[in-house]
Amino acid sequence: MERHCPRLVFASLRGGAGKTAISVAVVAALRKRGIDIVPFKKGPDYIDAAWLSLAASKPCHNLDAFLMGPEQVVRSFYRRAAGSWGVVEGNRGLYDGVNSAGAYSTAELAKMIKAPVILVVDSDKVTRTAAAMVRGCQCLDPEVDIRGVILNRVGSNRHSSVITRAVRESCGLPVFGAIPRIADFPFLERHLGLVPPQEHDNVADVIRQAVFLAESELDIDGLIRIAQSAASWKDDIALQAEPGNRASGEPVSVGIIRDRAFQFYYRENIEALAECGARIVDLSAIDDKVLPRLDALYIGGGFPETQAEALSANESFRRSLLEAAEGGLPIYAECGGFIYLGESLVIGDRRYPMVGALPVVFGMEKRPQGHGYTVADVVGINPFFPVGMRLTGHEFHYSRILACKRGEVHTAYRLLKGTGMGENRDALCRKNILASFTHLHALGTPQWAELLIEKARQYRHNDKNEPAASVAEQGRRANG
Repeated sequence: MERHCPRLVFASLRGGAGKTAISVAVVAALRKRGIDIVPFKKGPDYIDAAWLSLAASKPCHNLDAFLMGPEQVVRSFYRRAAGSWGVVEGNRGLYDGVNSAGAYSTAELAKMIKAPVILVVDSDKVTRTAAAMVRGCQCLDPEVDIRGVILNRVGSNRHSSVITRAVRESCGLPVFGAIPRIADFPFLERHLGLVPPQEHDNVADVIRQAVFLAESELDIDGLIRIAQSAASWKDDIALQAEPGNRASGEPVSVGIIRDRAFQFYYRENIEALAECGARIVDLSAIDDKVLPRLDALYIGGGFPETQAEALSANESFRRSLLEAAEGGLPIYAECGGFIYLGESLVIGDRRYPMVGALPVVFGMEKRPQGHGYTVADVVGINPFFPVGMRLTGHEFHYSRILACKRGEVHTAYRLLKGTGMGENRDALCRKNILASFTHLHALGTPQWAELLIEKARQYRHNDKNEPAASVAEQGRRANG
């Protein structure tokens, strides 16, 4: 049986061209018209996904062939978009991937899900050259279904008119509108891209402004027609089971710190924990006074540096978390969570005390210290993963380790790709803590949730003194 799933991919010629703002605007405008939108973000990204979730009033899911493999990307897209419309925001330039062939690019993703592509073109200081760039995208891979263009940052009506005519004449493509340069553009930017909505003063107003831009400047009806023209797909694609597991034991409580400091969580990761038997307990390291009784704790990435003063000031929460860590609470932390578990964070000439569960001092730099995909072999005994397992993930951090008491901790990952802590190592371990700069995606590492929940159940039954080798052996069995 075939089904029809209207869908679009928004791509651009480079990163920073404005495709996130335009994708959010179009998603919000379509939702205002009563269309049920399921948003997706290509690549390892949390901030754009958060904005797309707000615009659609529905969770945004990530699609990344490097992290989860092509088959899982296709399966995930069609399962979640079934019965709705799928809108995908690409990342970087249309053909930008991990190598000169453009592997894992937005173009490759668009071909996987057979979706028409709308190119967002930054028009600042160009006219007919914009058409040359669009034409180049058409010619580089004719299998990519480029169906139209949206101009961004146009300087005047004449500027827009010249580029629109050039694109139509040279590329044979429609232009679905032009966004003018706006001095007070509501989407503020920072070093990782847009400022996360959790740190924005008035999210609802930003979405309203985005809808106004879309309705006043873009041909929404034309975009709808392009989305509806996408090819049908077969039911059997969506019905294939995803890797992962369902709950098969007693439920356990897993705390997740989600606040202004820690917002980087893939929706699929939280779903996977719940499916394996977790009762999710939302926490705030800024507002909660103490850590409640838990069976495990998950601290994702985020911006602890922007909230360092508030995190440091909440001494009672830090103290209770340290006590729990010393008592053997299983803790899995990524990037920002890694920093929070350290002794302190140095920003400029100020030092902010953190939890102190790991004997590490972190500092913030002006340039990225690690950026891109990671591949890691598990080589050290740790609370969650069996030795010998290979993990694919990603990192993006401006932080680095300034000091570490190595005798009290050890690393679990040897990096084949990526930076991590330096010297090809990542994942610091102490007691039942594993903290790393590497982010994992549950659809790419389906054992992650299973093993975390298994460790939580061990802790719940007070199996705190089990030898580490036995834990690793159990992980090997779970890994097959």
